[in-house]
Amino acid sequence: MAKYVLVFTGGGMPESEEEQAKVMEAWETWYQGLGQAVLDPGNPFSPAVQNITPDRTVSDGAYGTQASGYTVLQADSLASAVSMAKKCPMLDGNGQISVYEALDM
Repeated sequence: MAKYVLVFTGGGMPESEEEQAKVMEAWETWYQGLGQAVLDPGNPFSPAVQNITPDRTVSDGAYGTQASGYTVLQADSLASAVSMAKKCPMLDGNGQISVYEALDM
């Protein structure tokens, strides 16, 4: 089985505590449904980001679209990982998901 990194962009947390609790419950339900496929549930990212170019220049801000978090899954194929990702609550919060296969080195 291969590892897949789900990189989240966009989305956000609702303002009310009640709505936040619903969102967190949806994430817990999703993780539970995935079972042992979840290698690392991940974390959200803060907006603090810096980029480093090949000449070692450092600048503030995301290069391209800023990522908002990640999760690492284990799956038989990219198609299987995408199928799992399509059920992620991130999509219900207007976020997007890129699924990357992590190569073993």
